[in-house]
Amino acid sequence: MRWGNLTRFLLVVIAILVVAGYYMLPLALSIKQGLDLQGGTHIILEASDTPEAKVDEDAMQRVKQIIEHRINELGLTEPLVQRESDRRLIVELPGVKDPEKAIELLGKTALLEFQDESGAVVLTGKDLKDARAHIDQRKQNLVDIEFSDEGAKKFADLTAKNVGKHISILLDKQVLTSPVVQEAIPNGKAVITGNRSIEEAERLAILLRSGALPVKVDILETRTVGPTLGQDSKDKSIQAFMIGIAAIVVFMLLFYRLSGFVANVALILYVLLLLVSLKMLNATLTLPGIAGIILSMGMAVDANVLIFERFKEEYRAGKTLRTAMDAGFHRAFATILDSNVTTLIAAVVLFFLGSGAIKGFAITLGLGIILSMFTAITATRYILKMFIQANVIKNGKLFGA
Repeated sequence: MRWGNLTRFLLVVIAILVVAGYYMLPLALSIKQGLDLQGGTHIILEASDTPEAKVDEDAMQRVKQIIEHRINELGLTEPLVQRESDRRLIVELPGVKDPEKAIELLGKTALLEFQDESGAVVLTGKDLKDARAHIDQRKQNLVDIEFSDEGAKKFADLTAKNVGKHISILLDKQVLTSPVVQEAIPNGKAVITGNRSIEEAERLAILLRSGALPVKVDILETRTVGPTLGQDSKDKSIQAFMIGIAAIVVFMLLFYRLSGFVANVALILYVLLLLVSLKMLNATLTLPGIAGIILSMGMAVDANVLIFERFKEEYRAGKTLRTAMDAGFHRAFATILDSNVTTLIAAVVLFFLGSGAIKGFAITLGLGIILSMFTAITATRYILKMFIQANVIKNGKLFGA
């Protein structure tokens, strides 16, 4: 018996089990969840032609960018904005607390205009550089706006010509405020007053920062996925995951005994690495994503099955345990590589041609394949090699051979 190899084997196995037992659940709970797991709001937006602007590809691309910018400003967890057709966008807002306000924000055209007393439009939102909400010393909810260089010149000219007169600030043709100009303002900065709450001021600032929609956009459909339904999906996903893990563990122990035990340890390492990778990538987990994880787990076990079957063949042909193990890994490698590469190609195609949930499935499947290759070929081989070299058990049948 070689105590050094046995000690290393035990330390590695115990370390993997302890780290996985301590970190796996917190990691799984910390990964962001999609609409189908935590609930939220699903919205379909449709652009329509107006006398001022027609819907075309460029307009839809700009609408998509502006909607994404508005949603990002809300600080929502991994929202989804994707094209459904030439005129439609799908927007998913996971975990949104106030869907009505979010919907209102998405649908606003946000056409900002500055008019003189005659009603002539002198500046628009295109002349803005920035907009920020704040509360002043008198507890007023204000929006500070700053114009671009060209807009600052227009604003300075507007205020200089209208000292003592009203200028009106309109959003989507609705008057926000009509202050009296006290003096010319040459620095290109102004304040919008009249906001009832700081939340209203912040929403207005978001609209102004993100810019006006180039075409009219209507909300075609709104569907809310309740937290209860999302929790039910999550519970069933966890149940399927646990059943899959348990079935794999039992199968490997029954058919491959000590080799199966090592494969199960490597499988736990695979799940841990996958969760760490998803957390580092700031990924959002969805039901299709969980399906991709479970599928890649099956492929990881499939790789071990190929290796151990080769191992059995080599051992029964008269080779020692160590030689049979090396030959089994070597002979099975080409088959494992071929099957995993072809599946990885399919995942890449799904990622680039699919959208939304399909991309989530492709990402978890592709990442799972890469990590399963590492754990099945490298980790399993390293741990099993240490145990065989410890020379504790010499009977190949206990290794499933």
